[in-house]
Amino acid sequence: MRITVFGATGGVGGHVVQQALAAGHEVTAVVRASSSYDVQGIEVVRVAGLTEAGPLLDAVDGRDAVISGVGPRGTKSGPVASGSTRSILAAMAKTGVRRFVAVSAAPIGPPPPDESFLNRRLLLPMIRAIAADVYADLRVMEADITSSDTDWTIVRPPKLTNKAVTGRYRTSLGPTVPAGYLIGRADVAHLMLAAAANPAMIDQAVGVAY
Repeated sequence: MRITVFGATGGVGGHVVQQALAAGHEVTAVVRASSSYDVQGIEVVRVAGLTEAGPLLDAVDGRDAVISGVGPRGTKSGPVASGSTRSILAAMAKTGVRRFVAVSAAPIGPPPPDESFLNRRLLLPMIRAIAADVYADLRVMEADITSSDTDWTIVRPPKLTNKAVTGRYRTSLGPTVPAGYLIGRADVAHLMLAAAANPAMIDQAVGVAY
């Protein structure tokens, strides 16, 4: 596949690039103009930012899928995901590219019916309150994605770790994974690449956890 990766300098996006390259995909990485990012074997598109669709057109035109690892780096990052994703979606609409896979977060999704009372009534509300601004931004992002004309998949991981890729994790279409507390960034990337080629995951939000 010909894949464009946004957020290529981040934890999840960086793994997407490396795994896609290892799998033989043709990879384009979109990074900020000021970045020293340098990966052999891929095309690197440097842009001033992700606030406008125009500079992103060449990066997505003719691609089979766009994968976004764009997200906040902390609770005080501001509305990073929604604004960037809106520009990406606009660029995809103008170039006719349809397949889009984006990372979000588990607290955005509904808990599964068999989730424990402790998680449902105490842990999840506490997590949502601690990073309320981040999750508000991600909800806006998800609303823009689901109302777009793309063939979208939203991946919702819980707390991210630096564990090496295993390819072994649980997934759930719609609700989050029951008692799913951790997932490695590399395995989130693994799922995002798999989702890009999986028609069953089109127009689905996918929970993932170990």
